[in-house]
Amino acid sequence: MAQPLDGTARARPVHALLIPPGPELFEAVRLALSGDGPAVLPLSPDLPRPALAAALASLRPTHVVTSEGVRREPDGRPTSAAVIIATSGSTGAPKGVELPAAALTASARASLARLGARRGDRWLCCLPPSHISGMQVLVRSLLCETEPVIHPRFSPGDVAASGADHVSLVPTQLRRMLDAGAGVAAFRTILLGGAAAPPGLLDTARTAGARVVTTYGSSETSGGCVYDGIPLDNVDLKIGDDGRVRIRGPVLFSGYRLRDERPFEDGWFVASDLGTIEDGRLRVLGRADDVINTGGRKVVAGAVAEVLAAHPRVRDVVVVGRPDPEWGEIVEAVVAGRDGEEEVTLAELRDFAKERLPAYAAPRAVRLVSRIPLLPNGKPDMVALRNQR
Repeated sequence: MAQPLDGTARARPVHALLIPPGPELFEAVRLALSGDGPAVLPLSPDLPRPALAAALASLRPTHVVTSEGVRREPDGRPTSAAVIIATSGSTGAPKGVELPAAALTASARASLARLGARRGDRWLCCLPPSHISGMQVLVRSLLCETEPVIHPRFSPGDVAASGADHVSLVPTQLRRMLDAGAGVAAFRTILLGGAAAPPGLLDTARTAGARVVTTYGSSETSGGCVYDGIPLDNVDLKIGDDGRVRIRGPVLFSGYRLRDERPFEDGWFVASDLGTIEDGRLRVLGRADDVINTGGRKVVAGAVAEVLAAHPRVRDVVVVGRPDPEWGEIVEAVVAGRDGEEEVTLAELRDFAKERLPAYAAPRAVRLVSRIPLLPNGKPDMVALRNQR
């Protein structure tokens, strides 16, 4: 592969790729990173028409590539980045995270070095390349000089039988593999990211022989840049006075497409997550915008969810703020229980939480669901959760 581009690369066309994961998409990414082809904006070919229209209007690619061919977009704008990753757009028009090839390859090289991966290793891509986790699997494959194993749809049995050395999963996928009895020990590495791993999941996977490495990062950091709480080489990490995570290093994005917004502070990217550093390792508490103000007390939703997830009859849980005329907001736990077990009650959850948290952080409402709705990247669909009453 040719030398990657840097942030001063010439402006070039942007091809929105509405094609399924496979060799054609992988080749487009290779050309984008080498500088021999247009920049790429991967989008899911399954996007509903209104969501696709909103993405194209917001991100303004110069061309759209489908299985039927390439068409030019009259209002498209070029870029100096190599890859543009669209945010989910679940709350409106998506933002485009512009990533230079140098940032993506710096991240991939640091990842391979930390994992002890080597030339010739094969990676399994079973996450959408339209999300940074799936995209980075392709970049790591390029640096390993191998073709990725690509699964357009997730199947526990097919994943276990893929023959790949490394795979990137979200917690829901890992749990499904364990529930299905699929061989998680088949991989030299399982990178686990996209959402916090529920208590017990890592122990269960490791007992089954899996080498699981947890990751933290975002599209703006070229994907996971903190492994098992420790930053990758050449990545700096700190917590600001406001409690938000800050990251610095060669893995950072160059900006949001066609927007002036730049969440930087003296060269540090200011993430949307709250965290602490304990014994030299990052602990993510939750998103800064997921703080619930209940009766004048501030509750970090992610911290409450982490506690409740340890309840023996809770399979999955997300904590949200529910509007309330008396308290402003109340803490609500959205719970998916364990199959075959009695449903957990609000009283039980409150007692469980109050043994570990201040009383005001204990949930005042519980909503039982069969499963937590997820976005394609494996994160909880917070819009759906807040709208389902």
